[in-house]
Amino acid sequence: MSRRELTAAALAVAVFFAGWAALHLPALKRDEISDLPVYQRYGDWIEDGRVPYADFRVEYPPLALPVFAVPSFAGGGDDEYRRGFEGLMAAFGAGVVLLVALILSRLEVAGSRLWLGLGLAALAPLLLGPVALTRFDLWPAFLTVAALAALVCGRDRLGSLVLGLAIAAKLYPVVLLPLVVAWLWRRGGRRHALVGATLALAVPLLAFLPFAVVGLDGVLDSVGRQLGRPLQLESLGAAILVAGHHVVGYDLDWSSGHGSQNLDGTAAGVAAALTSILQLAVLGWLWVRFARGPAEPERLLRYSAGALAAFVAFGKVLSPQFLLWLIPVVALVRGRRGLAAGGLFALACVLTQVWFPRRYWDYVYEFDPLASWAVLARDLALAGLVVVLVGATARGRGSARST
Repeated sequence: MSRRELTAAALAVAVFFAGWAALHLPALKRDEISDLPVYQRYGDWIEDGRVPYADFRVEYPPLALPVFAVPSFAGGGDDEYRRGFEGLMAAFGAGVVLLVALILSRLEVAGSRLWLGLGLAALAPLLLGPVALTRFDLWPAFLTVAALAALVCGRDRLGSLVLGLAIAAKLYPVVLLPLVVAWLWRRGGRRHALVGATLALAVPLLAFLPFAVVGLDGVLDSVGRQLGRPLQLESLGAAILVAGHHVVGYDLDWSSGHGSQNLDGTAAGVAAALTSILQLAVLGWLWVRFARGPAEPERLLRYSAGALAAFVAFGKVLSPQFLLWLIPVVALVRGRRGLAAGGLFALACVLTQVWFPRRYWDYVYEFDPLASWAVLARDLALAGLVVVLVGATARGRGSARST
């Protein structure tokens, strides 16, 4: 990196920490909805010698556990745990900014585009709100962009290995695996791709293995809970049904389960099925489209952003913290499409703050109109983000085969 790029990266990290400090303002933290008590309980149990999945149920993959346990091992009460956890997340968030700077430098991005990409990466947590303080999602987001950085820098095996670590921290980066395998095949042939795929899959399997030996039921329950979740109230399918409730007046029922509030009934089941089909269709189209074109770094980053955005936008579950997954990949998309994608992503973050956390329970219990329309607007902004990213990849540069 040049001196100018290092200066830009340092300033972006300073902006990130300033935004992180601003998240602690009372006006932003009011009515906080936090997962920290759950994380702390897991961490304290691990400190006491209990075995995850065997002695207690855990809904997260194994490499999520260290970030829960480290603040517990540091000692102290609730306040000390919070400070320790927030410190870890702040470090990962700053790491995300630095890795975005590294990738943009590798792509020889300069001028306003460099500043815009770094600015989005640095300010996105502030735009999204204090949810960033109480969720561990910056950890897998850091690992995911680290994997992409390694691939862009020509360290294919390292990138595959780190992608495996990301999958073992939170399962969502697995949607990038077909892109990475195609990338490796194009660059080094079938054997090169096979080695990379083996590394990426072996890491999460090995992470689960010791826990499966002592608590197979707990491991299967953890994975099953993630794969079998119902239609969450914040998802696109649910937001459309809630909008219909306000316009047409039909009744809707909800219940709590799987760590979220979800819509019940036949309509919810149909919406969950349709959005899941759309999600898989878009992902499959992106995977095939990428495999048919050249292995170019900018192309890998665009398709990675498209795949993750499609996974988030059209999933049965769309929690506010999922937007943290998109920060680095959206910040790396170049050109006019990148500007449009960044604008839509920033809009989705701001719209999230309209209803979360302060109006969340109004939305759940009363289908509060303001919260309902804000949720739908957020979800439509994310769907628009997918359209922008897919459109960019479909046009691409050059011939149709390079899209």
